Amino acid sequence: MILVTGGAGFIGSNLVAALVERGERVVVCDRLGSGEKWRNLAKHELEDFVAPDQLTGYLEAWGAVLDAVVHLGATSETTAMDGDLLVENNFKLPQTLWDWCSGERKPFLYASSAATYGDGAAGFDDDMSVAYLARLRPLNAYGWSKLLFDRWVARRLVGEAPRPPQWAGLKFFNVYGPNEYHKGAQASVARHLFRQIAESGTARLFKSHRPEVPDGGQQRDFVWVGDCVDVILWLLENPEVTGLFNLGTGRARSFADLARALFTAMEKPEDIEYVPTPEAIRDRYQYFTEAKMDRLAAAGYKRPFTSLEAGVAYYLHDYFESDDPYR
Repeated sequence: MILVTGGAGFIGSNLVAALVERGERVVVCDRLGSGEKWRNLAKHELEDFVAPDQLTGYLEAWGAVLDAVVHLGATSETTAMDGDLLVENNFKLPQTLWDWCSGERKPFLYASSAATYGDGAAGFDDDMSVAYLARLRPLNAYGWSKLLFDRWVARRLVGEAPRPPQWAGLKFFNVYGPNEYHKGAQASVARHLFRQIAESGTARLFKSHRPEVPDGGQQRDFVWVGDCVDVILWLLENPEVTGLFNLGTGRARSFADLARALFTAMEKPEDIEYVPTPEAIRDRYQYFTEAKMDRLAAAGYKRPFTSLEAGVAYYLHDYFESDDPYR
């Protein structure tokens, strides 16, 4: 039985779907609120559902039967400004789970973030050393809170502090795919562009405010959510693999590339409008991210990642155009 925190969220619900399809018993820890987030789980059998404030009690009562903990729950809005909430959810809670998994000898996989890399000045190397992590400068409080936990883990690895029998941190890059609909403004750019093109025939992208970068030339490592799930499943199948790993494709693509792939998949003529980047984020806007994937490959993961063109076609035909867009 596997506990998935954040299991009703975007990546979490895709993982829950895959685990249930494999015949695993799954416990979800999350909050649903009053919106449509529950639909992310509506197709799947769950062993139990636990509210975050009841998690400690649940682990005390039922933790012995768990086989692993996959911690994907977080305050994940990159615009979040409540520092106390970010610390509580993104630093203190994973500390609690790390300590519990260490004591109970359970595998512990957790979500870090590419936001920890900031503007990329220190590179995009999934190096878990204390010295390298100290060089990173996130651009927002969310990225800082994720880095805070990575650095806490790194210090434990240097000494003799208890650790889970398997642990893995995953630095997710720009993930897109089904079940992100509840995220609103925080949904992937692919999701927003799908809707823009479907409704108006036009894709709106930010202008570049750097002379060396063309409009729409800002680049991201866009990764299909199914590939993220495959990596997590592989880690669960290979308990000897441990470490901090980037999770992207290893190939940066421009926002203009993304828009063109969407127009092609939707069989619509290309029409891109460039709008100014909002001043509130202009000085902190990332112009390039690209995951270094050598460490995951060296650990033994050999499955190829989905191309941007194939991924947006899957998203369009299997979900966006479907009467039931949920996985």
